[in-house]
Amino acid sequence: MISENLKNVQNRINAVDSKKQATLIAVSKTKPAADLQYAIDAGQRHFGENYLQEALEKIQTLKGQALTWHFIGPIQSNKTAKIAQNFDWVHSVDRLKIAKRLNDQRPNNLPKLNVLLQINIDNEASKSGVLVDEIDEIIPQFENLQNIVLRGFMCIPSPDNTQQSFIKMAEIQKKYLRFDTLSMGMSNDFELAIKNGATFVRIGSDIFGNRA
Repeated sequence: MISENLKNVQNRINAVDSKKQATLIAVSKTKPAADLQYAIDAGQRHFGENYLQEALEKIQTLKGQALTWHFIGPIQSNKTAKIAQNFDWVHSVDRLKIAKRLNDQRPNNLPKLNVLLQINIDNEASKSGVLVDEIDEIIPQFENLQNIVLRGFMCIPSPDNTQQSFIKMAEIQKKYLRFDTLSMGMSNDFELAIKNGATFVRIGSDIFGNRA
């Protein structure tokens, strides 16, 4: 079932991804390690997790399989050390304080941690993220952080404004050409995201089924 779902999602990605730019992140929050193993056996290598403690258990259970782990959930200050020690990518950096903590707590024996700046693209009070008019001010402050590397941007658009949000994110990405990563698009809108330049799409329910 999971392998079939993965194949269907990848086929849908391929149908709109003429530039071969988009990488599928299987969002596996609340799903057991056994479900992830089915996806791994089907060739999936990138996994996205929202909840730290649950993620750490899966990372331990599945270690040794050359997987890439993405932290995509909200980040509290007291969680940054474990995130810095265990993940390859962090999509949800929403303030400089978190970036500095991830930098300071990234072990020296690991490669630089790839991070994305979460943009509150629709200026929603209910969502975290940097506002569009704050981007210019915050980006230069990453240059002094030696253990992380800012790769681009992530957003979670308002459901009633998705297309315009993706278009705005594409414009931001074009403004900062030194960045190569745009994380946007989930099960209900990833084709539209890819058409607007997404390089990571974060798909959960279309692969693993609805969450309990």
